[in-house]
Amino acid sequence: MIELTAKKYSATVLEIQRMSTEDGPGLRTTVFLKGCSLKCKWCHNPESISGTPQTQWVGNRCIGCKTCLGICVNRCLSFNENGLDINRAKCRGCGTCAEACPSTALELMGEEWMLDDLLREVAKDKAYFDKSMGGVTISGGEPALQPKFVTEFLKGLKEMGIQTALDTCGLCSASSLEMILPYATMVLFDLKEIDPVKHQEFTGGDLDKILRNLLLIRDTIRSHVHPKTLWIRTPIIPGTTDRHDNIRNIGRYLADNLGNTMDRWELCSFNNLCKDKYQRLGLEWEYENSDLMTESEMDALLSTARSSGINPDLVMWSGSTRLEEETGNKNEQNIV
Repeated sequence: MIELTAKKYSATVLEIQRMSTEDGPGLRTTVFLKGCSLKCKWCHNPESISGTPQTQWVGNRCIGCKTCLGICVNRCLSFNENGLDINRAKCRGCGTCAEACPSTALELMGEEWMLDDLLREVAKDKAYFDKSMGGVTISGGEPALQPKFVTEFLKGLKEMGIQTALDTCGLCSASSLEMILPYATMVLFDLKEIDPVKHQEFTGGDLDKILRNLLLIRDTIRSHVHPKTLWIRTPIIPGTTDRHDNIRNIGRYLADNLGNTMDRWELCSFNNLCKDKYQRLGLEWEYENSDLMTESEMDALLSTARSSGINPDLVMWSGSTRLEEETGNKNEQNIV
């Protein structure tokens, strides 16, 4: 039985994803919160960047009934030759149109959840966690932007005997991390780019603050019971973070500063399945026509990572790849 918490916290939840195998060990339920402190050019979850609910239109579900036009109180919907047009400047994400849409072509991305309700919801999966050595991962966006809720959420899970993981980009206040970390069994930390100028260009965020927070996590692991485990994850983005100098220098930084505190460094291959998300939100995506990485390209980056000074047994790559080209020699990148 779950005891109700004394404090009535709430958070804007984007999605609850069950049976995940990508956000920590075992079978996991990942809770994605809305709101991120970075604006990565390649973001695979653009609907998670804004902290407020957003309306998206799924065109292939629309039956053209135009029910939504009469429902919208802000008059921000209209139809043109391309289908439904949403005036994003006027839309307040109230969800009225999504509730009224008979074909579910309109969806509201983001819903307020009370803490106790969310704990009850994810606790339904405890049997899967126990059998697979899995648990719950809190992700985003950036979950540390809602530190009180996340702290109480992870605390409640630990009281139920559920393993917990914090998935963070590291751009948050140190005080938020200090509040959350004692209740996280493990941390998944994104380190995307090691050149501070390029990092600012690609993500809009301060690399120095992210690295300071990584060291804070390192020191917490070394001096406290929790967290116990640290995974570093680097997205491999074509023409952006896939440079061998970037991977080599990240590896050197990790070897020099984390030592045996880190348990895994994962190179995450770019995927382009999110292009429809941008279209549904009325956004452009500069990586729309970018190809997946090839297996040999990922293997070459893996070799660079393993030779950077880090324990090579800790490095791996994951994700989908495209078939090798039959002609040419595109896989032989310039290694600098």
